[in-house]
Amino acid sequence: MAKSQIWFGIAVVAALVLVSAVAEDDVVVLTDDSFDKEVGKDRGALVEFYAPWCGHCKKLAPEYEKLGASFKKAKSVLIAKVDCDEHKAVCTKYGVSGYPTIQWFPKGSLEPHKYEGPRNAEALAEYVNKEGGTNVKLAAAPQNVVVLTPDNFDEIVLDQNKDVLVEFYAPWCGHCKSLAPTYEKVATVFKQEEGVVIANLDADAHKALGEKYGVSGFPTLKFFPKDNKAGHDYDGGRDLDDFVSFINDKSGTSRDSKGQLTSKAGIVESLDALVKELVAASEDEKKSVLSRIEEEANNLKGSTARYVRKALRETRKELHRKRFGLC
Repeated sequence: MAKSQIWFGIAVVAALVLVSAVAEDDVVVLTDDSFDKEVGKDRGALVEFYAPWCGHCKKLAPEYEKLGASFKKAKSVLIAKVDCDEHKAVCTKYGVSGYPTIQWFPKGSLEPHKYEGPRNAEALAEYVNKEGGTNVKLAAAPQNVVVLTPDNFDEIVLDQNKDVLVEFYAPWCGHCKSLAPTYEKVATVFKQEEGVVIANLDADAHKALGEKYGVSGFPTLKFFPKDNKAGHDYDGGRDLDDFVSFINDKSGTSRDSKGQLTSKAGIVESLDALVKELVAASEDEKKSVLSRIEEEANNLKGSTARYVRKALRETRKELHRKRFGLC
C-alpha cells in the first residue's frame, strides 16, 4: 500500500473537513456567461445589478434576500443579481451606470423595464406579482440572532461551553438599525457552529442588564469567551468580514462570509502531526502511533468525533490487512 493510500485513509483525521449544511443564497447569482441562459427564457426575471462596495446595495441586500426567499418556489419568476465589478460586460450591455439598478425582464424577452419603485421587500414583491402574474406572499425572514432577556441571559451568555458575542442595542437607535442586517448575517455565518452564539439584548427595555455590563451608548458590542464571562468590548470594524475575522480568530472557527468552511477548517495540529508521524513510521511503530491518534481523537466531541473515530477504525482495519506494508 502506497504512502498516499495511508494518507487518504486517514485524511479525515488530519483535515476534519466535515459536511456543512450551509444554505445557498435564495437570490440566483448571474454572471456574464450565465445571464442569457437564465434570463429571457420561460419565466420573468427581476435582476439587481450591484457593486459589493455600494452602500445603497448593502442596505438593499437583506430586503432583496427576503424577496428571493419568498419567490424561490415560484416557477414563473426568477429573482437574480449580478456583481457588476466582476461581470462588467453584461452590466454595460444593459446600460447600468449606477448601483443598485433593478430591471425587470419579461418572460421570453431580453428587453428590460427599469424598476423605479421603493427599495423594500414589500414594494418589490408587489411589483413582481403584478409583472409576473403571481400572487406570492412575503416569507418571514429567518432570525439567527439569539434574542436575550433577563430570563435567559445568564443561561446563554455565561455558558462556559460557548463563545458569545452580544449586541446591546436600543430600538430607536439609528446606528443599531444600520447594523441589524449585517449582524443577522454574522449570526447566519456561524449558525452551524455549536460553540458560537451571536446574540442581542434590548438594553433600553432591560436597562439593569445594560448597566451591569457598563453599557452607556448604542450599539455596544461585548464578547464573552468561554474562559472569561466578564466580557470585553468589541472594538473592531462593523462590516461582515470584520466580524467573521474576529470570531474566527477568537473561537478557532474557519468560516468565510457566506458561512462556508474555509480551506483551514478543522485542522487539528496535534492530529495532523501524528498523521504525518504515522506515515513515516516503521511497521513496528505504526500500531503505537495509531493508538496515540485514537487517544487524541477521544478528546474531540460531537459529530467531529464520530467521523474521526470511523476513519480511524477503517484505517486500522486496512493497516492490519496489509500488515502495515508500504508496497
